[in-house]
Amino acid sequence: MTDRLSALAPAYDAILSDVWGVVHNGVAAHPEAVDALRRFRQGGRRVVLITNAPRAAAPIIEMLDHMGVPRDAYDKVVSSGDVTRAMIAPYRGRVIHHIGPQSIDDSLYEGLGVIRGSAEEAEAVVVTDLDTDDDTPDMYEGRIALWLKRNLPLICANPDRVVEHGGRIIYCGGALADLYEAHGGRIRMAGKPYRPIYDEALTLAEAAAGRALERTRILAVGDSVRTDAIGAANAGLDFLFVTGSIHADELDAFGSPDPAAARALVAPSGARLVGFMPRLAW
Repeated sequence: MTDRLSALAPAYDAILSDVWGVVHNGVAAHPEAVDALRRFRQGGRRVVLITNAPRAAAPIIEMLDHMGVPRDAYDKVVSSGDVTRAMIAPYRGRVIHHIGPQSIDDSLYEGLGVIRGSAEEAEAVVVTDLDTDDDTPDMYEGRIALWLKRNLPLICANPDRVVEHGGRIIYCGGALADLYEAHGGRIRMAGKPYRPIYDEALTLAEAAAGRALERTRILAVGDSVRTDAIGAANAGLDFLFVTGSIHADELDAFGSPDPAAARALVAPSGARLVGFMPRLAW
């Protein structure tokens, strides 16, 4: 298994790369990953960043700018927020109940004409993330009971269960969606690992390339088996596993990693694993 993107690059025309956990850790960019993506783009290859962030692409690009990720490291960005907006749009003029940071995710609703209100009057729950980074899903059991009583569908704009944030692992919206589903609630998601976000990413990659791209020459890069590996498998793409994020401890990513352990972790996803490395690097 290779530990350098340069060994794989000649076989691919485009990369669909995860952002949080690959390009940055929620606080700072990974310079070696940025360098790798820039080098990959040399010679006309394309990079689409594909993220489960529950916001539209524009504020994500602004965040990358702030972190010092140059725009020549990627061609386009597609987010779970982008594709989730299509699920929220039918609620125009109706009340939805929002779970997550109250202002950070405003762009998710921009122009959709939905009304944010209480769970008692809402027709759906929209989850971007847990309300604070210190929250755990079990803290929402009381609210879940009300959602279930009212048979509210839960639209999850961030399917990630956990994410690395400056070396700390925090819960995301997907963990709450999982708990709701376990209690019998109805959930809907369009981000990774589901097809809508990959279909949009592939469309953007081909538009950037100016031609059709063969799936066998597109590489998915990510740090999560649940979202990135399964998503790559569902989309028919090869998968490069970045092990030094949410799976770092269990794989001893920065110590003496066991290749067999990495393969075993990815195997149930059905993804075609072509390599793994602790950090994306050229």
